[in-house]
Amino acid sequence: MASTTVSKISALSALALLSALSFSAHADKLADIKAAGVVKVATFDANPPFGAIDAQSHEIVGYDVDFARALAKSLGVKLELVATNPANRIPLLQSGKVDLIVADITITPERAQVIDFSTPYFVTGQQFLVPAEASDKLDSYSKARIGAVKGTTGEQTLHQRFPQSRVLSYDDIPLALTALRNGNVQAITQDSTILAGLLAEAPDKAKFKILPDLLSKEEIGVGVTKGETALLNAVNEELVKLEASGEAAKIYDVWFGPQTKAPAPRSFKIEAK
Repeated sequence: MASTTVSKISALSALALLSALSFSAHADKLADIKAAGVVKVATFDANPPFGAIDAQSHEIVGYDVDFARALAKSLGVKLELVATNPANRIPLLQSGKVDLIVADITITPERAQVIDFSTPYFVTGQQFLVPAEASDKLDSYSKARIGAVKGTTGEQTLHQRFPQSRVLSYDDIPLALTALRNGNVQAITQDSTILAGLLAEAPDKAKFKILPDLLSKEEIGVGVTKGETALLNAVNEELVKLEASGEAAKIYDVWFGPQTKAPAPRSFKIEAK
């Protein structure tokens, strides 16, 4: 009996040890990043002003890139940018090919079930870009052909707000604009600041306009692998520090300030959760 008891205790001890080893084997992403000396960040390369290829340097630059750079600096590691599109952001994170998503990703309850989000570092709203002669009323497009970027909340909102519309999805916003130019769609939708940047760069911008009414409010956060609390806390701490130091406002002004092609007032502050 005593021998059986000892055997049971030994077995339980072994299981506890295996469990502890299994737990320790589970990667602490923050520790892994620091050990590797590099943080891999998914960001856009065709979504100005959040992320786009600079014509002179041929490097990805933008609002998101500046925040990614600040986060890498705070972690004391090098930054490696991984170009992505809206539909591929979360799969890249879940597969471990990147450590963070800093790619204009809106915080939603559905996405929060599969990844964790930082405190918002950008707040915007969804609008329509339409031909200059088109109606100014959102309801005029309730049965229209509307272009959206694949895998975005804008695409989802259209299905909810205008269920009778025909939503056509594109890989990025420049392709959606081409569809609007060609008459394949009667409107395209995206965050207000992205549409403003898109229109500012368009050689035929006089042919289009952005409707004033918002379809939704969008809070943008940094995407972190589910359960990586240490990394999430480090990201949140740095975002709040960037706000307190004034650096977050400076980054905003670089891409959305009065001297930019598509100025927009900063109507939010980064706050701790």
